[in-house]
Amino acid sequence: MDENRDYKILVVDDSTTNVVLLEAILDEKGYQIETALNAKEAYAIMERESPDLILLDLLMPKISGFDFLEEIRKNEKTKKTPVIVVSALTDEENVDRIMNMGAIDFVKKPIDLQYLVERVELVLHKAYDAQ
Repeated sequence: MDENRDYKILVVDDSTTNVVLLEAILDEKGYQIETALNAKEAYAIMERESPDLILLDLLMPKISGFDFLEEIRKNEKTKKTPVIVVSALTDEENVDRIMNMGAIDFVKKPIDLQYLVERVELVLHKAYDAQ
């Protein structure tokens, strides 16, 4: 379990409930967790440190998850950071849009926690074990 301590996950969601839930589950699995309740907070965290994975909600006030994803893909420092979108927007058009924008995976809300953990582990180990 301690091998996961090397991984930093940034959770970006305007719902405190979702942030607390994801933080608790992923911390229990041994990951280092940073949380942001909006894109502005997330940008500030990313100035200080580089997460290994971002879990991103789409429906947030002011700067949406779509805009945030677009911005981090333009930034040289963050353009390759894996992003799993966690959202209630599950229609095919939005899922296709975020995948085309560079998200690596999609998990629908309400969150199936077991599925989410499996996706996180798969993405992190695939992305970083290959290096």
